[in-house]
Amino acid sequence: MNKDLLTPFANATCETLKLLLDVDARTGASEADGGSEDKSRINVAIGITGDVSGEALYRFPVDTTLEIVKTMSGMEFTEIDEFVTSALGEIANIISGNALTDLSGRNITCDILPPKILDCGELSSEAENTYICSAKIDSSIGEVDVILRVKTD
Repeated sequence: MNKDLLTPFANATCETLKLLLDVDARTGASEADGGSEDKSRINVAIGITGDVSGEALYRFPVDTTLEIVKTMSGMEFTEIDEFVTSALGEIANIISGNALTDLSGRNITCDILPPKILDCGELSSEAENTYICSAKIDSSIGEVDVILRVKTD
């Protein structure tokens, strides 16, 4: 198991931000913190099943979240509500679907589960048989942390 699994998720995040929001994004120089609990972030988990199993976790700062939904909908938002979290879940779903398409080109067959919005207290703890890698995506509307947690059995 290596960081090559993370690349499709990082690339798909950049590509999805460009396609849906017309925002240029790139993988930042530093990795995201895969374990800290930051209450100022919205966490979206997408379960992964198949040849690779685990989850992709997307961590969006609140300001970035509000800017993403404003750009998508053309409406101003000042707080996180059900509409905002639903839109963010859909973005994470699209990113993950695009990443799995890339993985299928590498003969890795997987499927995704519906997105779950998680509170910091709901973030799963690190299991000893879990490989964790992460990347920070930088853009003009803010950053996104992409954390991949996969089972290594």
